[in-house]
Amino acid sequence: MPAKQKNLVIVESPSKAKTIEKYLGRNYHVVASLGHVRDLPKSQMGVDIEHDYEPKYISIRGKGPVIKDLKKEAKKAKRVYLAADPDREGEAIAWHVSHLLGLDVNGDNRVVFNEITKDTVKQAFKKPRSIDMNLVDAQQARRVLDRLVGYSISPILWAKVKKGLSAGRVQSIALKLVIEREKSIKKFIPEEYWTIESTFKHGKDKFNANFYGIDHKKTELKDNAQVQEVLGKINKSDDFDIEKVTKKERNRFPAAPFTTSSLQQEANRKLNYKTRKTMMIAQQLYEGINLGRKEGTVGLITYMRTDSKRISKVAQTEASEFIHKEFGEPFAAVKMRKDKNQEGAQDAHEAIRPSSVLRTPKSLKDILTRDQYRLYDLIWSRFVASQMTPAVYDTMTVDLTQNGVMFRANGSKIKFEGYRKVYQSTSESNKKDNILPELAEGDKAKLQTNDPAQHFTQPPARFTEASLVKALEENGVGRPSTYAPTIDTIQRRYYVKLNGKSFEPTELGEIVDNLIQDYFPDIVNIDFTAHLEDELDEIEEGKEDWVKVVDHYYKPFAKELESAESKIEKVQIKDEPAGMDCDICGAPMVIKMGRYGKFYACSRFPDCRNTKPIVKEIGVVCPKCKEGQVIERKSKKNRIFYGCSRYPDCDFVSWDKPIGRDCPKDGHYLVEKKVKGGRQVLCPNGDYEEQVQK
Repeated sequence: MPAKQKNLVIVESPSKAKTIEKYLGRNYHVVASLGHVRDLPKSQMGVDIEHDYEPKYISIRGKGPVIKDLKKEAKKAKRVYLAADPDREGEAIAWHVSHLLGLDVNGDNRVVFNEITKDTVKQAFKKPRSIDMNLVDAQQARRVLDRLVGYSISPILWAKVKKGLSAGRVQSIALKLVIEREKSIKKFIPEEYWTIESTFKHGKDKFNANFYGIDHKKTELKDNAQVQEVLGKINKSDDFDIEKVTKKERNRFPAAPFTTSSLQQEANRKLNYKTRKTMMIAQQLYEGINLGRKEGTVGLITYMRTDSKRISKVAQTEASEFIHKEFGEPFAAVKMRKDKNQEGAQDAHEAIRPSSVLRTPKSLKDILTRDQYRLYDLIWSRFVASQMTPAVYDTMTVDLTQNGVMFRANGSKIKFEGYRKVYQSTSESNKKDNILPELAEGDKAKLQTNDPAQHFTQPPARFTEASLVKALEENGVGRPSTYAPTIDTIQRRYYVKLNGKSFEPTELGEIVDNLIQDYFPDIVNIDFTAHLEDELDEIEEGKEDWVKVVDHYYKPFAKELESAESKIEKVQIKDEPAGMDCDICGAPMVIKMGRYGKFYACSRFPDCRNTKPIVKEIGVVCPKCKEGQVIERKSKKNRIFYGCSRYPDCDFVSWDKPIGRDCPKDGHYLVEKKVKGGRQVLCPNGDYEEQVQK
């Protein structure tokens, strides 16, 4: 084909490039920039504070060949289009590429689309626009501020604490939330309370009811003396009066389609995916999956970085037609649903939904990987359910009284499944019907048994990835694209560690948090940081100047910085005695703090470099070699497993915890496995298991 006949389209990723090129046809050539091509230099601040915070962008190291190819392709192209993702980051990538290629920033060369499907992409190329500098400025303001904060505080942490540490706006808030929760747990004082669950009989039917109160007033039972006082009022030979029966019909409405935050939370709870994994798989589904000859490569979901709950009319109509055909008219919502966005949410994109509801998860199961299928199924089901009718429950509340003592029974059963036919949230899937017998006011019921139980109030739960994302969102800190890298950073820096699914702060994390709290209070001020997010949104909308916003934030920070450099004293992370001697030189061993936690080291370091990991023995002799101890270890993905202390001489390994007993059937060692409701002892060979221990 003669020169200058093809249009060049530049996107970020190769998979996205392949998908789009198939849709656009032979007059277009689509190439990938592989993300950003320019950025601030890593070796220096790269921001001219004296001249309106002007960023000093350079070509990213290693991107030379990519940039060279882009320039070569642009020279011979008829026209260049920039089709990076439809958000601030994508707009900034388009701006940087246009700068390197010498394109007119005001020219109509920017193309955006919310989903990568043939019709949507072709329609987008009919309406190219110029680069939106408001979006670029909003991204630039965030990048400059993060650089100013990170490159100012991090050297202080290196000098005063240890090398390799970092601090940032959003990660400091995330760390603070984890530490504040830990403090609340430690300060928590449990309070005793009691409940009485009793069994009643009405005719041949039995049902349970709980103590409610005395003389129609709700009464809390704080100790056993109060329980005995209540039980003393009950005459077991007398019947209870069924004083009041209330029957209602209750609607439960479906949840809105996913935003980035709610997808990360539900994928963590339901699929046990980390936020980073969720976003990586969602990116694959968005950029395109090869569905075979019939359809080729298709983007299966809409853009996955969004905090909007809006759904297009076209998608709603398609969903309604699908629900009518697949489930019947009673299951299809009558009115087009409008879900209210969270305060401060951007409405540039739709909620996350399938690009076509007709591509059911079942039809794609043999094409997608297991992880892709599970996430797509979650997104598809949640969207379809959001367009369906409410679930309808019949509820029944029964009050039983005798001598002023009241018990209350609550029952419910599902009358109409509605959206539950397709999707149930984590909390809903654990609930079962509680059906009461047919009871009427004036009937009598006989008390069968009383079961008083002592309880203690529980401290607040530690943050999981899901609840930490929710907390950041509720506090207005960060935006959809920041949650996954933020959580990843505080783990990589060893400021927090995962214990099971819950985050615990490390000693290092507490040291860093204390320094930032004391000397940079605005950085960890949630309201201050949330207000900055609002100002970044105003830059995007063209209501604020980005230099003024950066100046407003940086000037008070600069004063804190000046004070901190002179006032912060060097933090000594003291070595703890290990209580044993070095097996190489005989000197005492100490416990040191490393990048990945504590470890044993020789006190004569660097003259003696002997180190050992700190292992946790579980008190069980290795079932394979009968010499070593079984110890708790962690895989590269931070998953706990069990191995022999004599490794590599003994290669015993088990994901489940050995308990030191052998199977009575075949003599194999028994293990303890976590199951729903408690722990179960079983034989790995599958021939023997014991009752679940709650």
